[in-house]
Amino acid sequence: MIERYFDNAATSPVDPRVIEEMLPYFSDAFGNANSIHEPGRRASHAVDLARSRVAHLFGLDDPNQVVFTSGATEANNWVLQRGGTVAVSPFEHASIREAALALNARILSNDNYDLSYGDRSADLISVMGVNNETGAILHPPAIGGSALHRDLTQAVGKVNLSQFEFDLASCSAHKLYGPKGVGALILKEPVSIEPLLYGGEHELGLRAGTLNVPGIVGMGVAAAIAADEAENDRRTVVELRALALHELKNLTDFQLNTPPGSSPYIVSLSFLGVEGETLVIELDRAGFSISSGAACSSKSTEPSHVLVALGMDPVWIRGTIRISFGKYNTGAAATSLGKELRRVVEKLRTMH
Repeated sequence: MIERYFDNAATSPVDPRVIEEMLPYFSDAFGNANSIHEPGRRASHAVDLARSRVAHLFGLDDPNQVVFTSGATEANNWVLQRGGTVAVSPFEHASIREAALALNARILSNDNYDLSYGDRSADLISVMGVNNETGAILHPPAIGGSALHRDLTQAVGKVNLSQFEFDLASCSAHKLYGPKGVGALILKEPVSIEPLLYGGEHELGLRAGTLNVPGIVGMGVAAAIAADEAENDRRTVVELRALALHELKNLTDFQLNTPPGSSPYIVSLSFLGVEGETLVIELDRAGFSISSGAACSSKSTEPSHVLVALGMDPVWIRGTIRISFGKYNTGAAATSLGKELRRVVEKLRTMH
């Protein structure tokens, strides 16, 4: 049931209003957005509207600052390959971290999320907005003349975007109740970037290839809904989070890894003496969807690089789970989740 789905940081359900507006572009409005005939113009107008909606969500005056991509992973890789020296935070999503390793990028020093004294000499510095494992809101060091990139995938539609300064930013539609397979790279002048793909004039000449019109339309609708409803959704999520955590208040040997002032949408918890993956499996059997970390590394046996960077003891890391809330969760489901999580932890501990 959708109200028991608490893995919204991995992907969110698509809002029915998004689906409704997308559907015509799979059928009668099938035109290529770069064609000049009527079907093409209809598709092109739909893309223009979506671009304006995403720009509005980011508080941008010029829709041409929005370049559609296949998602934040593509946008992140694109940014890091723009040339020059690169430095990234140690908390980044795999699409930044692995690309940075391939480019021999420097890793910024940190002290429990404090990046203020990190190396600031790079041409490009990348620091995500909201961490996808803990929900922590990250603040980059003062960077002088460096270009600043922010991966805002977990921030868009959830926290106030005006708090994030950036020259380039990335996001994905499927984290804000839009479709999978579409995202955007946000450009602020005077930053320039070389084309990612050659072979046409698509996306301002920066990314050749026939546009995914239904997906782009869906992202635009999701952005418009978020612009109107994000604050109400956030208040709801704050209540849901409190309900779930209330059921754990007397449980021993557990810790909250999410620092104060974080996004309320993501909670990282560690339980001593149990395995996080076992908790995910047991909760799944009870009808609840949670995760033991980022979906991009869910099959990896390596400990979370985020928790390692924070200096957490390995015995706590092994017992870590992530609960990520969304607008379709209910108070009853959040309360039941907390109760079931406590029951499962206590049961597993008696088995040792």
